[in-house]
Amino acid sequence: MKFGVVMFPSKKLQDLVNSYRKRYDPHYALIPPHLTLKNAFEATEEAAKDFADKLREIASNTSPFSLKTSKISSFQPVNNVIYFKIDPTEALASLHAEINHEFSEQNIEYAFVPHITIAQKLSNDEHSDVFGSLRMTRVDHEETIDRFHLLYQLENGSWTVYETFRLGKE
Repeated sequence: MKFGVVMFPSKKLQDLVNSYRKRYDPHYALIPPHLTLKNAFEATEEAAKDFADKLREIASNTSPFSLKTSKISSFQPVNNVIYFKIDPTEALASLHAEINHEFSEQNIEYAFVPHITIAQKLSNDEHSDVFGSLRMTRVDHEETIDRFHLLYQLENGSWTVYETFRLGKE
C-alpha cells in the first residue's frame, strides 16, 4: 500500500491553485493541492499504524506555523513542474526533517523545496509557454498551518486521508 505525508493549505489557497491545476495538472482529480512532507512510500497497514504513532508524537511537539507564498517557480531543467514556491522557514524545514528522519529507510529523491504543484507532465514547449506567462504573476498569500496528514492511495490512483495530526499539545 502507498502512503505519503502532506499539508493541505486553506480553501482560499486551494481554490487559487486549482484554478491552474485543472488546466495544467493531470493529477488534479487524484489529490487536492498540497505541500508534500514525505514522498509516497510503500508500507503495510500494520506499519502505517506505527508511522501514525510517530507522526502523532512529532505533531504534538510542533507548534502551528506560518506558511507564505509569493511567487510561481519551476523545477526545469530537472523536470517540467511549475509550482507556487513556499517561503522556507525553520519550522517547516524542521518538521520535514523530523518526519523524514523517522522514516530514514525510505530514500529521499530530491532536496526539500517547499512547494505546491500547479502544473506537471508538460512537454518542453508547453512548459515554456505556461511558465513564461505565469512566472511574473505575484502571489501574496500567508496563513497558519496547524495540521498535517498521513494519506494512502486507493486502487484508482486517488489519495485519501488515513489520519490527521494537529500541531501542538491537544
